[in-house]
Amino acid sequence: MPVYSIYGFVRLADEIVDTFHDFDKKTLLDSFKKDTYQAINKRISLNPILNAFQLVVNQYGIERELIDAFLLSMEMDLSENEHNQATYTKYIYGSAEVVGLMCLRVFVNGDGQLYEELKEPARRLGAAFQKVNFLRDIQSDYQERGRVYFPGIDFEHFKNTEKDLIQKDIQEDFIAAYNGIIKLPKGSRKGVYLAYIYYLKLFHKIKKLPASKILSERVRIPDITKFALLLPVLVSNNLSSPEFSR
Repeated sequence: MPVYSIYGFVRLADEIVDTFHDFDKKTLLDSFKKDTYQAINKRISLNPILNAFQLVVNQYGIERELIDAFLLSMEMDLSENEHNQATYTKYIYGSAEVVGLMCLRVFVNGDGQLYEELKEPARRLGAAFQKVNFLRDIQSDYQERGRVYFPGIDFEHFKNTEKDLIQKDIQEDFIAAYNGIIKLPKGSRKGVYLAYIYYLKLFHKIKKLPASKILSERVRIPDITKFALLLPVLVSNNLSSPEFSR
């Protein structure tokens, strides 16, 4: 499935910058970047992940600009541990919004008009997922990697008021994203909605916790809860609009 190929590509790049601690990450990432473009240009690679990715890029016309932006965000993880508003916006775009746009190219399957119509919701969906990940992973990002993604936040004195402002921004992303999901082609709509409601459930769980709690542990959704969320969507065509408390 093309979306799996996109996920494999972004997952491997992310692993290079996040887990290959005993190696020269910059050299590895530079090599990965070179191999990526070579695979796309030659339309083949002996690396199965890159070969699968180049097939999708070439078949669905995924723009190089999106790939450039993603790889740049991975490079940022090697050198920028704190962000201002400008670098935060740039990182969110490259690490998450462009992934939504890559997937959208697959979903619309050549329909350029629909792609342009759904670009903004796709970006907002990617942004919502990434920002929820940031909140969920605050403990590991800050304590293990020394990273602070949210601009202007001092996690030594992280307060509920600051957490509420972040959550308000994420909620707006979720609302905008839903308006695009319901316009997706039928074949992809349900799968994207499943991911949407999973992240929405995780977001609601994080919202209920005090700032001190998410600094001390990683929030998770139990497997039984995941199944309870997914089953109604699988057996129904109803993509109900989520309710938010304002």
